[in-house]
Amino acid sequence: MKSRHVNLLRVFAFLTLAGSLTAGCVERTAKIQTDPPGALVLVNDEEVGVSPVTFSFLWYGDYDILLRKPGYKTLKTNHRLHAPWYQWPPFDLVAEVMIPVMIRDEHTLPVFVLDPAETPASDELVGRATELRDRALFEGSE
Repeated sequence: MKSRHVNLLRVFAFLTLAGSLTAGCVERTAKIQTDPPGALVLVNDEEVGVSPVTFSFLWYGDYDILLRKPGYKTLKTNHRLHAPWYQWPPFDLVAEVMIPVMIRDEHTLPVFVLDPAETPASDELVGRATELRDRALFEGSE
């Protein structure tokens, strides 16, 4: 009886070792597109490129997205990347360790539309500059 357990342990150890030597993994990517294209894309305060851009990510969940383009309003938003069923425990162990091929999990986020920036009237700019100068002079004299 004891030798049977030892043999089962050997078989399990061999399968584990063989699985780890031929293990695949999951490549997770997300694609961000903007209208108009050419916006600087920051994900969780890290620059990932200019739209349209595809970037790799490690975990599923909420991501903060910041989009900037000259002449357009800065867009700050949030998007949740959902895990596919094969990334739920215990299936993730099989997908990450036992399957000997690369699994690609590609997400395409909705197209983000950037609104044109409004240029303030020159009277408004002069008023704001005067107000700022007065505050600086007033606070500096105290």
